[in-house]
Amino acid sequence: MAAPWWRLCRRWSTTCMSPGVFEAGRRSNGRSVWFGRASWSSGPRAQRQLSALQTQKTQDPLNLKSSVTRHKSRLLCPTLRSCSCRTAHSDAKLKDPFTLAQKDLTSLYDDIKKELFVSKEELKSLCDYYFDGKGKAIRPLIVVLMARALNIHSNKAGDLLPGQRAIAMISEMIHTASLVHDDVIDGSDKRRGKRTINEVWGERKAILAGDFILSAASMALARIGDIAVVKVLSQVIEDLVRGEFMQLGSKENENERFKHYLEKTFKKTASLIANSCKAVSILVNSDPDVHEIAYQYGKNVGIAFQLVDDVLDFTSGASQLGKPSAADLKLGLATGPVLFACQQFPELHAMIMRRFSSNGDVDRAWQYVLQSDGVQQTNYLAQRYCQEAIRQISQLQPSPERDALIRITEMVLTRDK
Repeated sequence: MAAPWWRLCRRWSTTCMSPGVFEAGRRSNGRSVWFGRASWSSGPRAQRQLSALQTQKTQDPLNLKSSVTRHKSRLLCPTLRSCSCRTAHSDAKLKDPFTLAQKDLTSLYDDIKKELFVSKEELKSLCDYYFDGKGKAIRPLIVVLMARALNIHSNKAGDLLPGQRAIAMISEMIHTASLVHDDVIDGSDKRRGKRTINEVWGERKAILAGDFILSAASMALARIGDIAVVKVLSQVIEDLVRGEFMQLGSKENENERFKHYLEKTFKKTASLIANSCKAVSILVNSDPDVHEIAYQYGKNVGIAFQLVDDVLDFTSGASQLGKPSAADLKLGLATGPVLFACQQFPELHAMIMRRFSSNGDVDRAWQYVLQSDGVQQTNYLAQRYCQEAIRQISQLQPSPERDALIRITEMVLTRDK
């Protein structure tokens, strides 16, 4: 009889910490590329100790039905900063991803504001509100680096094609429009450390602003003039809507709950990154295998990004996140840390089904999660997705941009906001 989904995910997330998984490097295109774990921070005393990571091209590391063995708590690390995926190019020092993409990202927000130009002053203020350059810009960063890496892989010049840069802009516009709508649905009053659009201008105007940003993104997409690209990025909008509907419900069957959670995570977060990466590959390379590499990298990094975000909801304060902590519990959402904690505290099942709506549910659930290993297990699951992202992108020809995409997996795992 097949094991329940939660058990498979739990075993999978701890198995990724097995020493055997991290012991050796693989050869990519005739050059050694090493992956491993490191204690990493931006401080001057940061220690970077690399261990090797073994990945096999023929292996499917995301097969949840494979037989795995759970390792004891001695393998568990207490924080997100304690483990990460790291790479060192065999003959070159890695460059900072933001430095590599700086030229293409410098005027990104100004160009987006030009796309949103309207004569009505209030609507313009609403649309420009989140395009202030203070966001993480992780999506356009990934798209720009992916485009450059793919151009080099395809024996083209490394510079972006106009359509590829447009896709980077469009990805950020779609993402921002979804944030505006999400804030209305969730009744949020803070985003990126400041008041939300719905809090400042009201829900009706916020919905219209989100619609307008989305329509401007659609117009920019149409101008690219590639039907395949239009189809790929149109899927993102469908996935966003389906993902939001999935978030409004929860599965009564606990064996289906984790699968539901990961599928919702893909649709709401990872689909945009995955399909944007695929779109820039279509513009430069006709090989479906290359398109799949780009898509799979974006998918796995996107899911890992959201898993870490779900962890930060329990481990970071509001001042770091720019939003109140325990926000997901207050919205009635059972994320990875809660679902893993259920196996140690079955009392959480009833709370999940009533969406933490009874008095004291949020506080009790919070304590259960912190007393369990739910945070660590979700962290390890994110590491596993990053490992697969590394495996995928390593199939491209070596380039600084390709290695920067590998380094982004470390940034995803070690971020604190």
